[in-house]
Amino acid sequence: MNHSKRFGSSAGRVLVILHQENSTPARVGRLLRELGYDLDIRRPRFGDPLPKTMADHDAAVIFGGPQSANDGDDYIRAEIDFVGVPLKEDKPLLGICLGAQMMARHLGERVYIHSDKSAEVGYYPLKPTDDARGLCSEPFPAWVYQWHKEGFDLPRDATLLAEGGDLFPVQAFQYGKATAIQFHPEVTYAMIWRWTTFGHERLTVPNAQDRQEHFSNWFVHDPAIARWLKSFVSTWVSAGACAPAVQSVRTSAQ
Repeated sequence: MNHSKRFGSSAGRVLVILHQENSTPARVGRLLRELGYDLDIRRPRFGDPLPKTMADHDAAVIFGGPQSANDGDDYIRAEIDFVGVPLKEDKPLLGICLGAQMMARHLGERVYIHSDKSAEVGYYPLKPTDDARGLCSEPFPAWVYQWHKEGFDLPRDATLLAEGGDLFPVQAFQYGKATAIQFHPEVTYAMIWRWTTFGHERLTVPNAQDRQEHFSNWFVHDPAIARWLKSFVSTWVSAGACAPAVQSVRTSAQ
């Protein structure tokens, strides 16, 4: 376990939920540390417990992973249930890819595979909605890095922030102080190298981009993604989501 302790000089403490033994919070973690936050890193898959309250944490991030929010593992169900803790206590929550899908499941929506097994693996265009304005000082990037074969429907009472193409149209939503994003703004060039090497089978599914496109497009699109992520993380962790909070928070559909 890597349960960081809060130091007197820190800005606060952020719970980080990861899904593989060697996963890291990547650029999101670096930005949070630069803002002065301590990271409490937990991996429920390997036995780390999840807190029953956010009293000792200022925010939480649930990252992605190769699992599905539809899996029946105990730790997957526990993470989906945990989503209700920051929602109930009005603490900022960020779900990235699998984390976003867990948020959708908690709020009663489906997580699904496309009918022809197509996936988004590489860089794809993103279309922010009018409600995305004011989320932070930087606009959503026009292209984002994707690594997923499942999508989710927009939860009732949630605010749609960004849309994608026909495969998986819901790409980002807001629910109170929780933000869910299907894409991966946290990735670095080195992470793309690792993912396309050790997860090379994903490159063979319908609609996946060629490996070389991942690298060449990183140089084209990553500067805008990095600017947006820096602005978003600062706004999100310090003030929560900018859209009006919903009047009530529903309990998990699990």
